[in-house]
Amino acid sequence: MASSLSPPEVPMELHAKNREKLLKSLTQHLSTSSRPLQGFVFLQGGEEQTRHCTDHVELFRFVSMDIIFDAFSSPFVVHAFEYSLKLRLQYGIGVLRLQLVKSYKNSYEEVGEKPLYYPLILLWQKIAELNWSFADVRPFTSMLCPISTRIQNKFLTRQRLGILILEDEIEIREGIDKFKMDLNTLHPILTECRVTKSELELTLIQFANDISSEAHVEGIDKFKMDLNTLHPILTECRVTKSELELTLIQFANDISSEAHVEVMRNAKVGMKEYQLESLFLHHTYMYGGCRHCSYTCICATGDNSAVLHYGHAAAPNDKTLQEGDMALLDMGAEYHFYGSDITCSFPVNGTFNRDQSLIYNAVLRAHNAVISSMRPGVGWVNMHKLAEKTILESLNEGGILFGDIDAMIHERLGAIFMPHGLGHLLGIDTHDPGGYLQGAERSKEPGLKALRTTRELLEGMVITVEPGCYFIDALLVPAMENPKTSKYFNIQEINKFRGFGGVRIESDVYVTSSGCVNMTKCPREIQEIEAVMAGAPWPIPKTTIPSANGEI
Repeated sequence: MASSLSPPEVPMELHAKNREKLLKSLTQHLSTSSRPLQGFVFLQGGEEQTRHCTDHVELFRFVSMDIIFDAFSSPFVVHAFEYSLKLRLQYGIGVLRLQLVKSYKNSYEEVGEKPLYYPLILLWQKIAELNWSFADVRPFTSMLCPISTRIQNKFLTRQRLGILILEDEIEIREGIDKFKMDLNTLHPILTECRVTKSELELTLIQFANDISSEAHVEGIDKFKMDLNTLHPILTECRVTKSELELTLIQFANDISSEAHVEVMRNAKVGMKEYQLESLFLHHTYMYGGCRHCSYTCICATGDNSAVLHYGHAAAPNDKTLQEGDMALLDMGAEYHFYGSDITCSFPVNGTFNRDQSLIYNAVLRAHNAVISSMRPGVGWVNMHKLAEKTILESLNEGGILFGDIDAMIHERLGAIFMPHGLGHLLGIDTHDPGGYLQGAERSKEPGLKALRTTRELLEGMVITVEPGCYFIDALLVPAMENPKTSKYFNIQEINKFRGFGGVRIESDVYVTSSGCVNMTKCPREIQEIEAVMAGAPWPIPKTTIPSANGEI
């Protein structure tokens, strides 16, 4: 099937606005804490990784915390983000970006030169002393870029180095005479790199935690370091999305939804799970230009669908699809770093039987109930409990459980059937950060302890809604043997679902000022799924992201 979609243009304004957002948050924090408004945010970029014990280079992806600032997707990059209020007002935001290609670095070491990234930090201070006027450079979109063409040839000359002010972060090759050039400032800073006491007062703000480590470059120990301020501020900047970011997330959802439909249409008994994965990957790359997936594809059928993160190296989507199996396919494409996270469940033969319909509709009711209740100010813990309650009610109506629903909730019976959290923030990462505010404690109760966020919803959040119902012996057997909970189970009915696996329905939802928008466009009702699997068309209408006032 061809696609009606095409990859959208990515405006560089997206990254400029992200930098502006961080700058405002950071300067506000520093002002509130009576700290000086000068220094650099210093970020260590990713490095190319080789496969174990070989020279095979794995496909590189930019570090997520860097992507918020920069559109470049190359390895060996160090970013220095200048946040001096004085310089910001006079020159706009300065982003110093250095391509630390290994051959360049080795050339410097051979001739005894100090690395570029250290003197570049000092360069901003030198420019602050100059009486330059950049009235023709728009605030928040200017980039200071050192120009060198002969580094790899082991020598630097003043004639080949300069400072160029760029507009809109795009190198302008024509009309360069319209910009102010200074061919004298950079060379002595690069070659001498002498530091005075006043220059040492510059603060480098980075972050370091259990997952991320601080940037390490030669000479960084000469500066004051702050490893505590940046991470919570930068994380909070990623919690809500701009309209430009939402456009990319929407496209990732659109092309992924289309690919899920393509997989549904082609799924047949006798195929391998990995063939379903292959269909998805081909469609999103062929028609959406999505080289990366947001995560490893989960293509689980039969009892494999009760394994929450099936599809890893030890369970590589390799089962043969059997008559009577349900398929649970959790797959999402990533476009220009922004992801999607979508799960569809359907019978591999194209027709729901009674038992499959019962479990599927239980999950669909929970999915729809949550989305109908979402709006700013609603607590995510309450949404999780709503999903649990809705599933328990459906299982009770279907004769799988019996008894008082409130008593079941008190005994945390919902976690037996849905042991994972309801959803998570989504953006540059599948599990975007910011789910827990500083100081928030994680619940120790079954099910609730698996929540990836406990926050109240905010306008601009993108969050997944992914209720599920699974029949997992490791959870069911102890609950059926526990005197407190055994009375709720219809053992005869439960035994019918041994080996059933599970059902999950997952959509990506954007919180608006008055409600929410489901960004995922997959068939969800049973009649829709059966029709699509029988060959019926499934158009994906173009989605317009609501503006700040919630209107389309």
